[in-house]
Amino acid sequence: MKNLANEFHVSLRTICYDIDELTRNYPIVTIRGKYKGGVKIADGYRLDRKYLNLEQRHLLKRLSKTLSGKDRNIMESILRDFTLKEASEADPGC
Repeated sequence: MKNLANEFHVSLRTICYDIDELTRNYPIVTIRGKYKGGVKIADGYRLDRKYLNLEQRHLLKRLSKTLSGKDRNIMESILRDFTLKEASEADPGC
């Protein structure tokens, strides 16, 4: 994180605050390490695509159990297509 603060000429606190703000809207992943560490958007996430939030996923899963046949297959495809693969959340060290 210090290298980001140096690169952008801001404090470490500002970098931590900015990353915290980004994690509210995007699946941000931090990787610890002196040389291979960093901050990135989770693999598989696309900014131009909408994803289901946790409440939406739970509701659709409950409703899916009441469906059968083609309707159930369609519901499962919606869940599959619009669920972000869970990214591991690492501590940003702030």
